[in-house]
Amino acid sequence: MQPQSDRQLLWRAFRYLRPYTRKTIGVYTTMLIINVIIILVPQLIRWAIDQGIYGGDLARLGQAVLLLLGLTLIKGVFVYYQGKWTEEASQGVAYNLRNEILVKLDRLPFAYHDQTEAGQILSRAMQDVERIRFLTGRAVLRLVEGGTLLLFTAVTLLWMNAALASLIILTMPLLLHRAYRFGRRFRPLSFEIQDQLGVLTTQLEQNLRGARIVKAFAQEASESRRFLAENEKWFGLSAESTRLEAINVPMLDMIANFGTVLIFWYGGYLVVQNQMTLGELVAFTTYLAMLIRPINLIGRIIPILAIAASAAERIFAILDAPSEVADRPDAVEAPRLNGRVAFTDVSFVYAGSKKVLHNITFTAEPGQIVALMGATGSGKSTLINLIARFYDPTGGQIDLDGQDARQFTLTSLRSQIGLVMQDTILFAATIRENITFGRPDAGEDEIIRAAKDAQAHEFISAMPQGYDTPVGERGVTLSGGQKQRLSIARALLTDPRILILDDATASVDSNTERLIQAALDRLMENRTTFVIAHRLSTVRRADVILVLENGRIAARGTHEELLASSPLYRQVYALQVEPEERLEIGD
Repeated sequence: MQPQSDRQLLWRAFRYLRPYTRKTIGVYTTMLIINVIIILVPQLIRWAIDQGIYGGDLARLGQAVLLLLGLTLIKGVFVYYQGKWTEEASQGVAYNLRNEILVKLDRLPFAYHDQTEAGQILSRAMQDVERIRFLTGRAVLRLVEGGTLLLFTAVTLLWMNAALASLIILTMPLLLHRAYRFGRRFRPLSFEIQDQLGVLTTQLEQNLRGARIVKAFAQEASESRRFLAENEKWFGLSAESTRLEAINVPMLDMIANFGTVLIFWYGGYLVVQNQMTLGELVAFTTYLAMLIRPINLIGRIIPILAIAASAAERIFAILDAPSEVADRPDAVEAPRLNGRVAFTDVSFVYAGSKKVLHNITFTAEPGQIVALMGATGSGKSTLINLIARFYDPTGGQIDLDGQDARQFTLTSLRSQIGLVMQDTILFAATIRENITFGRPDAGEDEIIRAAKDAQAHEFISAMPQGYDTPVGERGVTLSGGQKQRLSIARALLTDPRILILDDATASVDSNTERLIQAALDRLMENRTTFVIAHRLSTVRRADVILVLENGRIAARGTHEELLASSPLYRQVYALQVEPEERLEIGD
């Protein structure tokens, strides 16, 4: 994909205002009315001075004052609605953008999440979206407002006194050129600042998530030093940004104020020569102050546009990321599966790495238990990830009940696949919400039945709020065994036809292990099960064992067959299963 220019990025960001077209039209209509009122005020001041004060006409002076008061009140009403509609539209843009980012992230393949740090994603979804919100709201409004006021004021000045106005207008190109140069220098710097903020967010998120590990290994000082180094880098970039602004803003003021000096000198001369009234000079200097304000505003908004363009680039990098795993245009809803899974010459390559699976062919019949064994890196996890279409094979085909898995929609397919992994993921919600995550509409009886079958009902009932007990972020308030049983209850409630699990239980005590195993036995009943095997009971119970080596099926058969015929199986068995068996006997 070709990189997009700043103009393309910003224009694309503004398309998110389409649902709020009426409010946006209202905002810019009120802006025009407010600018007209601003232009009228100096003329009333001129009238009040020349006709009221200098002319000695108190009635005219009173009329001018009342008109000024009326215009101020009218302006206040329009400013209120302008602010209200601006915020409603820009907040709507942020709302829609964040929703779109989340939907996209949910649909992106695991490969994207493997390569992208969580902190970077959080930074884009929160801070970068906030910058787009400000861009589509007050930033561009102020830019257009400033440009319009600049034009109105310049025309009025030329109408009042062309010679005097030309002294000011001659400084305009210099001001705009300076603002443009500043924007060009500020753009890449702002991108670096936002990128570095993502690095900081990632480090902070990892430290919070791994707080126990940091403390357990006494690495607080080391982690603080790492964070300090990255924070200093961010500080340096931010300081450079501040330096550029500190140079640019006074320079714009200096150029603009140079015009003020000229006006007082030449305008004062014209008043003394009776070629200009005092009221006209006061109005002229008032317009001049109004002219300086939009120029300064434009100078301040240009760096904001640069920052927003960087933010838009980072956001659209997520939204434009290719979804390697997606529904085909002709995909259909998967029927209730029997659970027959067939791999035919399946290969897989992770992006930018070597081939992980080589020509895998096997068939799992409905209700069978397929145990996967092999050394770390042999391809076990990749194989089970392909079944749930977290990735699609780069070669070959996976059939479910005789049909290519890619013919089914992802939602209908995954709704019939249950996962119970060793690293259990729970959400910062109640126990009930975690169990019903896959089936939010489940009834109370179904929830309790699933919890009982998962050997979880007893410990849930003993909690202060029962099923409504919050479990904390990532389930930190629960033990490893409790989290595992909640994960099993969650899978049971969806009644999957195909089950994928890692039955490692080495990290729990023997009593908890027996409870988890009883729950797993209930879960595996009448389901096609793929299990990364670590336990003797699982190995013996398996209908077929696939021994993987370097991404290939090196041996297959039952436990007894492989013990008799496969040296590799005996080696893997001795390393992975026998230690678990000895621990069980020792208990």
